Amino acid sequence: MIHLAVAGAGAWGRNHIRSVGEIRGARLRWVIEPDAGRRAQAEPLAHGARLTADPAEALADPRLDGLVVASPTPTHVPLARAALAAGKHVLVEKPLAPDADQAWDLVRRARRAKRLLAVGHLLLYHPGLQRLKAILDGGQLGRPYYVTSQRTNLGRIRTDEGTLTSLGPHDVSVMSWLFGSWPTAVSAHGAAYVQPAWEDVVFLDLFYPGGVLGHVHLSWLDPQKVRRMSIVGSKKMAVFDDLDPEGLLKIHDKSALTDGDLDSTLDALPVREGATRIVRVPDHPPLAAELAAFATSIRTGRPCPTPGEDGARVARVLDAAEVSLREGGRRVPLRIR
Repeated sequence: MIHLAVAGAGAWGRNHIRSVGEIRGARLRWVIEPDAGRRAQAEPLAHGARLTADPAEALADPRLDGLVVASPTPTHVPLARAALAAGKHVLVEKPLAPDADQAWDLVRRARRAKRLLAVGHLLLYHPGLQRLKAILDGGQLGRPYYVTSQRTNLGRIRTDEGTLTSLGPHDVSVMSWLFGSWPTAVSAHGAAYVQPAWEDVVFLDLFYPGGVLGHVHLSWLDPQKVRRMSIVGSKKMAVFDDLDPEGLLKIHDKSALTDGDLDSTLDALPVREGATRIVRVPDHPPLAAELAAFATSIRTGRPCPTPGEDGARVARVLDAAEVSLREGGRRVPLRIR
């Protein structure tokens, strides 16, 4: 039995508390939350776990195997450092750290402690996106040209970070995982309207090897909640829409016809308009899969699908995007190890 603690009993932390109790082979042992009101909200969900305001009390428990950090971003690094120093395995929800230097420091600490450091890149566990990756890797879309992603809504407007840090890790991690590579350059434009310190909207361009382009629209100041990603390939196109009641994943048999000799008298290329296929996606909650993978890695010693190194790489991309934001959208080169 793997014994886990969850740090953070806010809205997302309570989801973790609830989910840990449903994982086979894992048991919630502690909930760490400094706010008394949130501890009271979490208690009915805690499956008999002990609740404390003091992380040191939980981390001193010799039976505790791992800590899940689901607290606000500014607490991620100190909690992860304390857990690793106490000899515990750690899963940190995105972002792993506020910047790449602190993220890589956590990676080095985990290596020295010989403990697992995982990052909560939740969407990599989404069954719809896992099907999309299988389709892309299988060549059904042909050569990928570009991918666009929208992650917009009205709220939740955070006061401790902007949309790039709060929302950006999702799309950067997913795009890099889908293509099996990291961006070679990044460009970003954005603006702060509600709070002068934090941007409310960001338009992020990611340049991948082979000429593949990624474009991300992030906003928590938008009239519509959108969670959509589209990939355009040389053969077909795919749309993943997490809010589409008709089907999360659709494959469109559409493309521009460029093979063979083109008629020089044409003023436009011909296109193919084929059928649209809805791909069946199993109903497996991504959060449960993420936590189960963390527990399995602790038990077996095998690498986690979302290692801390990838969290540090995403942080490096976001650091470069922050530079681009400050410099009016300048294309910033990247060398990610």
